[in-house]
Amino acid sequence: MNMDAKGNRDAHGHDRGAAHGSLRSYLIGFGLSVVLTAIPFWLVMTGALDSKQATALAIMALAVMQIVVHMVFFLHMDVRSENGWTMMALIFTLVLVVITLTGSLWVMYHLNVNMMPGDMSQML
Repeated sequence: MNMDAKGNRDAHGHDRGAAHGSLRSYLIGFGLSVVLTAIPFWLVMTGALDSKQATALAIMALAVMQIVVHMVFFLHMDVRSENGWTMMALIFTLVLVVITLTGSLWVMYHLNVNMMPGDMSQML
């Protein structure tokens, strides 16, 4: 088996710097994922929240929680893995996604506002 500078080794002779999950952590992650998937279905099917906007915001918040559950329990991402570079890459990716989505929505909104005809009766 291969050993690193600290004398640590894994079952396959690899040292990737990332923790492997246990059956317990995978089951916890699976349970949380099922619950975080079932709640939005319940919200939509029962109409538990009064407005569509509140339902949409609740679903988005649950989606963010679902992403965090997957990152922690299945991808094993934390600030300790690979000396924090995994988290830095994630933060950089999130910044790029936010910039891209915000810019796209801004462009689509302004195209919609500026390209719509004013009064259709004048065009006939």
